[in-house]
Amino acid sequence: MQAFQLVEWQQPPVLRDVPVPEPGPGEVLVKVGGAGACHSDLHLMEWPAGFLPYELPFTLGHENAGWIEALGPGVKGWEVGEAVAVYGPWGCGRCRPCRTGLETLCERAAQLGAAGGGLGRNGGMAEYMLVPDPRLLVPLGDLDPRDAAPLSDAALTPYHAIKLALHQLVPGTSAVVIGVGGLGHMAVQILRALTPARVIATDVDAAKLALAVDVGADHAIEAGEDAAAEIRELTGGIGATLVLDCVGSNSTLTLDTQVVAKGGAVMVVGVAGGTLEYRFNTLPSDASLTHPYWGSIVELGEVLELARAGRITPHAERFPLERVADAYERMQSGTLSGRAVITPHG
Repeated sequence: MQAFQLVEWQQPPVLRDVPVPEPGPGEVLVKVGGAGACHSDLHLMEWPAGFLPYELPFTLGHENAGWIEALGPGVKGWEVGEAVAVYGPWGCGRCRPCRTGLETLCERAAQLGAAGGGLGRNGGMAEYMLVPDPRLLVPLGDLDPRDAAPLSDAALTPYHAIKLALHQLVPGTSAVVIGVGGLGHMAVQILRALTPARVIATDVDAAKLALAVDVGADHAIEAGEDAAAEIRELTGGIGATLVLDCVGSNSTLTLDTQVVAKGGAVMVVGVAGGTLEYRFNTLPSDASLTHPYWGSIVELGEVLELARAGRITPHAERFPLERVADAYERMQSGTLSGRAVITPHG
């Protein structure tokens, strides 16, 4: 089968022929319907050897959905042909965070040498993907795996962050989404589905601002030197109760501090690698700065329920596996609208 693999650090991934994996005891083979291309993959390609504890080569793609192709010995309760989403973060499955569904916080993560499929282990940018344990699968029901793939990260990550601040997002409050890409356009929809807050989106790209309005943003602000003042004006000078930064660059981190309200929350889910110099009054009184990471498998189930109810819908452009490099080039150039999804089986 064909697989898009990272073979050498700081070099472009390559499409290679590799054997179709055979599921062993307790494992599940998934026929990949869709694999989302995530901006964090671009950073993964840029980082030097030794920055992460991953062994090469491995197949990219940590945002996956498909159909069960084969069950390894001992796997019960699942059917061949069943549509499933693959929970992305793979922990030890035994520690307390893992047993509560938050494998993102696995206490043995440093010993595992990988964070999941597409992150140190073979992911979904291939015709088939081996999942090491059925606990990592969530039924899709009538959702198409090609449409549902982005829900496992692009929707789950902002959903997890928004839930952390949900008790604060009462009527009369505002939420700002910075960056209306794969995560940001889902964040706008999730805020609209779960909260009564005023939703303000900001981006450098006019087309992405138009998408933000299309999916439910109340206001769309062009990023730049006037953005902070415009956001403050829209919030009556109070600032935003939640600032969800889907970029994480120097400039967006600065904007975060300028527009968050007293007692509000800044949630940085973007991985652009920016830095923020902290000193007294960097943030307003009682405001918090948090780095939420992905989400729990229980939350993934909740995200899928929102999608089944028609409350959230990923905006995605599909690419066949042979054009996966084109998808990342489009992402790098900023010309994608929403998410790129690789569809190995058409």
